[in-house]
Amino acid sequence: MSLIESVRPLQGKLTAIRRDIHAHPELAFEEHRTAELVARHLEALGIETHRGVGGTGVVGVVRGRRGLRAIGLRADMDALPITERNEFPHKSTIQGCMHACGHDGHTTMLLGAAEALAARRDFDGTVYLIFQPAEEGEGGAPAMIADGLFERFPMEAVFGMHNWPGMEAGTFAIHSGPVMASADRFDIRFTGVGAHAAMPHLGVDPVVAGAAFVQAAQTLVSRVLDPIDAGVVSVTQFHAGEAYNVIPDRAELCGTVRTFSAEVRDRLERGLRQVAEGIAQSHGVEVDFQFRRGYPPTVNTAAEAALCAEAARVVAGAGRVFTDRRPSMGAEDFAYFLEEKPGAYVWIGNGPGEGGCMLHNPNYDFNDEVLPAGVAYWCALVQRLLGGVK
Repeated sequence: MSLIESVRPLQGKLTAIRRDIHAHPELAFEEHRTAELVARHLEALGIETHRGVGGTGVVGVVRGRRGLRAIGLRADMDALPITERNEFPHKSTIQGCMHACGHDGHTTMLLGAAEALAARRDFDGTVYLIFQPAEEGEGGAPAMIADGLFERFPMEAVFGMHNWPGMEAGTFAIHSGPVMASADRFDIRFTGVGAHAAMPHLGVDPVVAGAAFVQAAQTLVSRVLDPIDAGVVSVTQFHAGEAYNVIPDRAELCGTVRTFSAEVRDRLERGLRQVAEGIAQSHGVEVDFQFRRGYPPTVNTAAEAALCAEAARVVAGAGRVFTDRRPSMGAEDFAYFLEEKPGAYVWIGNGPGEGGCMLHNPNYDFNDEVLPAGVAYWCALVQRLLGGVK
């Protein structure tokens, strides 16, 4: 019997769990019901369980027969502040909150792996099951690290998985190196002198300075970065003025920066500051420039990515495991774990998705048919690293 067939009997149980979590979504650091559901499930399996790690995080400890090696498997638990548009029976019961990114599926697949691993325990070492809060922009990973995750649960490597709509259900994509981008934000305020719009010479126009910045910022990627390096600079907000006949005294701009490396990240931050200050000087306005670093790039280590690819091939077959997919400019706070430990973050195909939509869409839903493949992948990875689980 193949590994995926051995876990397929869990399909019905896991589907019920996943749909229950979907119907009761919780935002970052508010995952109290979800965390308790996870903890009780682990305890019922006889797994040592630790609550409240990094706020609402849960860690399960599955010990094998013997051995000192240890690895971590991570799933995120939080939902998004989106109003769901689906009308199926398990739609969100919480107005303005839904699992639009599939974290309900991630949590469920790791719970399925917990059941499969606890039933066998024939591997040599320890598997730490990391149920992380607050991935969606609030930094649950650094919160768990600050709470002593790697000191309390020492592991040699850590692994994550995310569903990916648009990829055939049950396929896998593994990257050696960057897989997700950094996500930084900038806020710029140009302050000039307000005036009547019919007499612009009596004022100092911050709107013109802001417009010049929008244009100049694009040259950082096209003319400052090496063409081989990937980077995105997007101005996403421009606020100025309230009346048709008044030149305002300030213009405020906001945006995001995405890169795959620390070096490019540093270069773009410096470049944006220089552009903003140069434009302010040339237009006679004052400038306040703020650059706020968010999630760093998610970069897989090569050896661990290769092991993940081997495990995925056991589950899906060689022709359904891709190592040449482009990384995403989206961001993921699993990056913080990979700054501390070797490891890899993989994508599992979710099929076309509900209505063909992508992540963070009010019509999105995790594909329950993928659950056995995700559980089998986790088990195959443990087998590759620690032996057993056959």
